[in-house]
Amino acid sequence: MNRQLPRTLALLLMLVITAPLLSGCWDQVEIEDRALVLGLSIDKISAEEVQMEDRVTHIHDGSLPAEMISVTAQIAVPGRVPLGPGTGGGSAGDSKTSPVWVVKVHGISLDDAMNNLQQQIADPRYLVHLRIVIISEDIARGSLAELNDYLRRNPEIRRRTWLLVSEGRASAFMDVNPPLQRVPTLYILSMMEKSVSSGKFPRDYIGTFWSADSKWGQSAYLPYVALRNRDNILIEGLAYFSGGKMVSKTAPIEIGGFMAMMGMDPGGYSTMLHTGNLGIVMTQINERFTRTRSEIRDGKPHLSYHIFLEGDLDEHYSSDIPIDSPLKLREIERDFEQQIQTVLTRLVKQTQKDHSDIFGMGEMIRSHHPAYWKEHVHDKNDWESMYSSVGVDIKLTLHIRRVGLKHK
Repeated sequence: MNRQLPRTLALLLMLVITAPLLSGCWDQVEIEDRALVLGLSIDKISAEEVQMEDRVTHIHDGSLPAEMISVTAQIAVPGRVPLGPGTGGGSAGDSKTSPVWVVKVHGISLDDAMNNLQQQIADPRYLVHLRIVIISEDIARGSLAELNDYLRRNPEIRRRTWLLVSEGRASAFMDVNPPLQRVPTLYILSMMEKSVSSGKFPRDYIGTFWSADSKWGQSAYLPYVALRNRDNILIEGLAYFSGGKMVSKTAPIEIGGFMAMMGMDPGGYSTMLHTGNLGIVMTQINERFTRTRSEIRDGKPHLSYHIFLEGDLDEHYSSDIPIDSPLKLREIERDFEQQIQTVLTRLVKQTQKDHSDIFGMGEMIRSHHPAYWKEHVHDKNDWESMYSSVGVDIKLTLHIRRVGLKHK
């Protein structure tokens, strides 16, 4: 008997079994045949504004809700999206030269609107490159349960996508034409990422928002942005939430105060302040460090924050009063500490009034005082109600390391 026959049969059997696994391209879809959605904006509209031809997923029977949503999508045009800086890109509304195609659809929900979007484009839509989702303040002040449910269950959505709240209509951000970037969505993305790296804004991706929203001892927040002169985008504050809805927003300078209380580095905010004897000065914060202590006083949570800041003295606007001694530097530090401490105390009291614990104080109580937490907190609403009565002490220490002055 030929001894090579069993070995040959085994080899043939192995080839037959592995052959189906080697055909990896049988279901390939070329990137040119995909509708890559780069950005989305979501606004509220009335049902009367929706045309009959937009209702492709349901029968018009007069039972539509009074309010619906308008979704504007930026879709990448194959061959026009730049791979680097350059010139020659048109505006978002110029269909012949623009690197993106802007499509507006309507729907009862985000899922309904995305189905309507697919009805208007030939290629299958893909959200794997979605980097920016902008919702209007009207949407944010309503329930975000449906929006979060759709995005969280979609496996194509990255947790590093940015979710922004806009002043006014969110669709206006899909038509911006910034001179520094030919793709509007990528410009907004670059603005947010560079704000994080320069210490102007916390790293608050949509995954971070969902995580904070899921925690019992912390409330969520989002960037609040506005348009200036049509193409200029301003980070106007933090939009913070309670009970799953936006309740208010901070001032721009309070973003730096929030990051200081959270000990987020690097520093990046400059602050102009009036000193008692030296006039107006400008300080630049470079580093932040915070020590936090929690305890239970008289049956109520109490937290103490000691914030350490290091910075530079950038400008002095009173040329007739020289800053030429350590005592004068200490006077600037003392005035800065008092004024910023007032800002932080006001911010904490405002969030307590709105029952929005964006600082995560509840998570500190939960981790350091688990017995108290189990006795008094049984869901997120319990802590948001208790947060208004939490005692908070804030102490600030500024150390000016460098003095580079420009008299004005």
